[in-house]
Amino acid sequence: MASDFRLKEQLPNLTNRIVASYKCEGAIHHLGHCPLPNYDEIIGCLADIKDILYPGYRRREGLHIGNVTYHVGDLIDGLHDKLTRQIARALRHDARVNGGEACESDTDYEAKGQAMAIAFLERIPGLRDILCTDAQAAYDGDPACRSIDEVIFCYPGLEAITVHRIAHEMRKLGVPFIPRMMSEYSHKQTGIDIHPGATIGHHFFIDHGTGVVIGETCDIGNHVKLYQGVTLGALSFATDGDGNLVRGHKRHPTLEDRVVIYANATVLGGRTVIGHDSVIGSSVWLPHSLEPYSTVVMEKPKLRIRAEVPDELKPELNYQI
Repeated sequence: MASDFRLKEQLPNLTNRIVASYKCEGAIHHLGHCPLPNYDEIIGCLADIKDILYPGYRRREGLHIGNVTYHVGDLIDGLHDKLTRQIARALRHDARVNGGEACESDTDYEAKGQAMAIAFLERIPGLRDILCTDAQAAYDGDPACRSIDEVIFCYPGLEAITVHRIAHEMRKLGVPFIPRMMSEYSHKQTGIDIHPGATIGHHFFIDHGTGVVIGETCDIGNHVKLYQGVTLGALSFATDGDGNLVRGHKRHPTLEDRVVIYANATVLGGRTVIGHDSVIGSSVWLPHSLEPYSTVVMEKPKLRIRAEVPDELKPELNYQI
């Protein structure tokens, strides 16, 4: 009984200590009357958009030309409402954090959110056009692939570029916060990290994909192919007189058309331009530009192999070390 009495005092005290930590400057909490975008609803919107982009492949079966109009119309209606609400929340949060605007501002964020939602939905036909080229690039670039259906169902590279193109269009429209939520969800699902600010041309293919990193200010041309583990990153981070990071300038490389970069290569720097039709071999570290038609490979490594077999096992071997 004495133990129970102490526990009844201990748990409220612990609660009070935790709540007291919320009052610290810069604390990691969001308390107030301005709701943030809802994570689950954003991921639900992504699923709806992908259902429109790839009809018949995902949640709804039995679609045909006679009923797909109703299905897509229903999704569009729902996305209009959900995106309006979530974009309005993101705009309000952005104004409060970056502009110091009060939560109870007279700004009509719902109207702004609705305009952005409609503008995004208008871009879906164009997204389908460019994603068609990405799916074709995956099929053309991988001899193990048997069909476009296999690309859409199975390839993490197409999943990553699909979410990226959605997030990138939202970012171009000025939607805050939500594009990064989408890209990091995709990162978690695929192991491919593409910042929504990166600009990527048509017929883009990431083969295998795990560990690929594409930075915010990358500019990637058409018919570019990357393999697993490729990093397109920043060489260094500029700082101002107070030691704070300088944001908003180009930090990541540019890849021109028809560049191929093999596994685990690293290309760095905002001034780095990889000329068209160039090939970068596996494990290359490249912090400077290349002329078009260049090929960069590591020198052949020298392997050292040693095999030691215990004496008692040697009679069982069919070969001699």
